[in-house]
Amino acid sequence: MFEKFTQDARAVVRGAVAHADRTGAAAAGEPELLLALLDRTDSPAAVALGALGVHERRQSVADALAAVRRRGGVSSADAAALAGLGIDVEEIVARVEREHGVGALAAAEPAGRRKRVRGAFTAEAKSVLERSLRIALGRGDRHIGDEHLLIALTAGTGPAAAVLADHGVTHDAVLRVLARAAAGG
Repeated sequence: MFEKFTQDARAVVRGAVAHADRTGAAAAGEPELLLALLDRTDSPAAVALGALGVHERRQSVADALAAVRRRGGVSSADAAALAGLGIDVEEIVARVEREHGVGALAAAEPAGRRKRVRGAFTAEAKSVLERSLRIALGRGDRHIGDEHLLIALTAGTGPAAAVLADHGVTHDAVLRVLARAAAGG
């Protein structure tokens, strides 16, 4: 599949692995893919994210992704839904961190596990990569670009899509901006 990736898409994949390495994550996931997309400056996905105002809010997006990671993958929307059931996710996180240390739910490696294989991806990230291939094929494209990765991220229900939605970036909005860009406008 990677042979169909454009240089921009390959840079996103490499960037996601680099973000995972920097944070100590056991594998590159959706948040790392989104951060790597935000690192791009001159690509179809970068243009779309710029048009949607995400680059100006990069730090807010990064902070939201860090919060999701700290909560063990629980998005703000999920935390709000659980609060409606009387479950205070922040209190649970605080208790876990008091017992096991700050960032315990975002721990890079479970105890007794070996260091991750370089370039490993979470099941969610693999799903995004596979979905990007299906999206490219469905659009009749002969390559997988970073725009396909962005579409795949927003088409899912994972943490990256939730954070983007919290920042006003939806799947439909991404598709509209990319279509406008492809039409030359």
